[in-house]
Amino acid sequence: MGNRVSRVYTRTGDDGTTGLGDGTRTRKDSARVEAYGSIDELNCTLGVLLACDGVPEDIRESLTGIQHALFDLGGELCVPGMETIQEADVSGLEQTLDHYNADLPWLKEFILPGGGMAAAQCHVARTTCRRAERRVVTLAHAETVRIEVVHYLNRLSDLLFVWCRVLARASGHGEVLWQHEKRKKPA
Repeated sequence: MGNRVSRVYTRTGDDGTTGLGDGTRTRKDSARVEAYGSIDELNCTLGVLLACDGVPEDIRESLTGIQHALFDLGGELCVPGMETIQEADVSGLEQTLDHYNADLPWLKEFILPGGGMAAAQCHVARTTCRRAERRVVTLAHAETVRIEVVHYLNRLSDLLFVWCRVLARASGHGEVLWQHEKRKKPA
């Protein structure tokens, strides 16, 4: 087992730096810390989604597995050179996405966030995932990031979008479609 936290505060970060998993120190606002911090935020939003009523058991199980994978992914970003996310993880998301998307009707309009509490929270997770993906891409411009990490986040945001649709329909609220023609025209 890894290190156990016996004391929450160490005061070592009082100077605006933090320790990476390999022992090096970096600024708390570095691209690397932004990237793995965004992964942590994403994982938290999935935890809130799991706390919502109306999430089917099969999606709950998948979400819990994704939370574990995200914890690994955050570790990969925290320890330069570490490899945890594999192409098989990306393929697994694609298979899950295909399964849930198969029965959904084709989209003709954009969907607004909503459709019940679980669907709305899934939209929050989807947008948080997209932000995490952007932070990882920013990091990849400056340092080495394996492409599997970017692929995983891209597929995950797609899967979360599909789950938004599934959850909205399952809740009875239905999807909230953007009605662009109803916008008021300027006077």
